[in-house]
Amino acid sequence: MTATLTKVAPAPAAGSAAPQRRARRRGRTVALLFVLPALVLLGALVLYPVLFSVGRSFFDASGTRFVGGDNYTEMFRDPATLKAVRNTTVWVVVAPALLTGLGLILAVLVEKVRWATAFKLLLFMPMAVSFLAAGIIFRLAYDEDPDKGVLNAAVVGVHDVFRGTSSYPTARARDGQGLTEGADGSYRTTATVSPGDTVALGLVGVAPKDLDGAEPAHAAAARAADRGELRGVVYLDFTPGGGGKQGAVDRRESGLPAMTVEAVREGRTVASTTTAADGSFRFPGLEAGAYTVTLPGSNFAPPYEGISWLGPTLVTPAVIGAYLWIWTGFAMVLIGAGLSTLPRDTLEAARMDGANEWQVFRRITVPLLAPVLTVVFVTLVINVMKVFDLVYIIAPGPVQEDATVLATQMWLVSFGGGNDQGLGSALGVLLLLLVVPAMVFNVRRFKGSQR
Repeated sequence: MTATLTKVAPAPAAGSAAPQRRARRRGRTVALLFVLPALVLLGALVLYPVLFSVGRSFFDASGTRFVGGDNYTEMFRDPATLKAVRNTTVWVVVAPALLTGLGLILAVLVEKVRWATAFKLLLFMPMAVSFLAAGIIFRLAYDEDPDKGVLNAAVVGVHDVFRGTSSYPTARARDGQGLTEGADGSYRTTATVSPGDTVALGLVGVAPKDLDGAEPAHAAAARAADRGELRGVVYLDFTPGGGGKQGAVDRRESGLPAMTVEAVREGRTVASTTTAADGSFRFPGLEAGAYTVTLPGSNFAPPYEGISWLGPTLVTPAVIGAYLWIWTGFAMVLIGAGLSTLPRDTLEAARMDGANEWQVFRRITVPLLAPVLTVVFVTLVINVMKVFDLVYIIAPGPVQEDATVLATQMWLVSFGGGNDQGLGSALGVLLLLLVVPAMVFNVRRFKGSQR
């Protein structure tokens, strides 16, 4: 049996513990003094407003009468607040998911771009623009007037390429001049005509300066029709400088070119043609009988004005689009930083095993980036819950209620005309309760990643 010898450390002197305790207390005091300014600011700028808002939410609009939970009850009975909750839900579901997806795709693609740094700079530049400036930019971009709004200018341009546009949207016929307007905006001759006749269809409402390439219509109106032929002229019944006779083709009056004309018999279109530069048209080879000459409504249809981006239906998606423009670069840079830390040997091993780029992206890159994607997504969720500037600036007054979110509704109720800071404080508390879980989750993720 072997004996084990243990060396016992000498007990510390009785008087050495007190100096150690004093040193620790001194260290804590010094640390507290350094932290104290930050704690004071935190309490004044964060803690006090939160506690004040919670307390204020239990009082009426004047702040003098205690109403308990009436503000919270009223909050969920108010249709405007319910619409704000619905719009906030749309923001939380759509914007962070789109931003995270776009950021991931762009971060992966940027790695394969030669000028990656310049590309990242361009995408990140909107982050340097304030929400106020971005709201003004997109308010102009979404303007319904194609001459002002760049998006509608593009939409109208594409539409006109494929669908065309009416020739004379402002043209109209004078009353009592032989033309009758139909319910669809078309014009037809009041009296019937037959092959061998010549008709003159006079219109007004077209500026002479808009008639590029038009020729005088007088000679065409004087030309007689052949046998079995219906002939006529569509002209601007207006003589520049005055004079002339209404209903008659004067020598200085211009024809209306590129006007669609139809010959109709018994309610059925039997022939169609387009006017020449002098406004003349002809229908040869018609059978004998009574016809009506018609100018279809397509000649006078108003021009396509584009999409009402800031109307009640599209205002929320439009504002979300502006938000995506600002924050896509943020998501791309954060995800790109996580992408740069991925083990390259794992990706190369997958490629050597025969995996294509899509399989590498879906089964290796995305799973390895899951922690980074989660942090980006949750951070954006917190941010969209507080969105205010873009909604308030981009949405016009008439549709402000259709685009409102909790932050804008809280401001409108408190200061934007409602003057009910009790209800506004209740909305602020609701917004805080919605943001806190996401903040706690994000903090825990950060701590976990540090460990």
